[in-house]
Amino acid sequence: MHRTIDWVDGAVVVIDQTALPAEFRLLELRTVGELVDAVRRLAVRGAPALGAAGALGVALSAHQGGDVRKDAELLATARPTAVNLAWGVERALAKLDQGKDAVLAEALALLAEDEELNKTASRHAAEIVLAECPRRPLRLLSHCNAGRLATVGWGSALGVVWHLHERGLVEEVLVDETRPLLQGARLTAWELAQANVPYRVQPDSAAAAAMARGMVDCVLVGADRIAANGDVANKIGTYGLAIAAKHHGVPFVVVAPSSTVDNRVADGAGVTIEERDAGELTEHTPEGARAFNPAFDVTPFALITAVVTEEGIFRGAARSPGHRRSP
Repeated sequence: MHRTIDWVDGAVVVIDQTALPAEFRLLELRTVGELVDAVRRLAVRGAPALGAAGALGVALSAHQGGDVRKDAELLATARPTAVNLAWGVERALAKLDQGKDAVLAEALALLAEDEELNKTASRHAAEIVLAECPRRPLRLLSHCNAGRLATVGWGSALGVVWHLHERGLVEEVLVDETRPLLQGARLTAWELAQANVPYRVQPDSAAAAAMARGMVDCVLVGADRIAANGDVANKIGTYGLAIAAKHHGVPFVVVAPSSTVDNRVADGAGVTIEERDAGELTEHTPEGARAFNPAFDVTPFALITAVVTEEGIFRGAARSPGHRRSP
């Protein structure tokens, strides 16, 4: 299987996520400007994959003899919420004094590490799910896309599904469509279909109703930034899911590599939230309609059962099992 993002013959090659599921297409990006454009229009997306994009972008600039530090700043600020992007840039940039080959070697090392880190984190999280959820097989709920398309090659939250599916423990995955760009309906559903995991797509607004009907054993999400206190910035709608899960006593588990943790930010209030173009929402509105279109929201750690990275498990608040239905 192709990596989501890779270095091939002097170019950054990515799976074009804007084309899925209708077409599997690879983009060959040969300038930093092309890579930044791919990041901004979500041809490549997902916090770990963006970390790889940042590192490879620095390597691309170094190999082309560009103004590497200027290009690094352009890359690091292409999307403000996902801390991994700037982290990847900084990691590769730290090798610049050693020459372009050292920069590329560091970027490639980051790619090699990513799959193993996410396998470890999702393996830890799978054990949390099994401990928290007595029912077998499991009914899981996914929001946005935290599979291999969001990483270099394995997945964070959806990586948990891969581990559990290998053991025959997944009944189905409910996939939030994830408005307005449908990363769940387009990308997560595509990945689940490729892996032969049973799934159903649902409107984002149906998630609480599914929990109320006892259709969900656990919610699994990724993260774009984790504050020092455990607050989690993730795709818009995650906060509402966590509130609903808390009310219904459904475990809510966040899975991400440790590079997503930003100890420079004390809590979620310090996270810059990207706002997308209003045009993503106004196709069916009256002319001139204004829009509130944040790409992310912040879920307080108090609503989270566990934040899981490859370095360990960080427990949040206890659930409220009195509300839970499990037919």
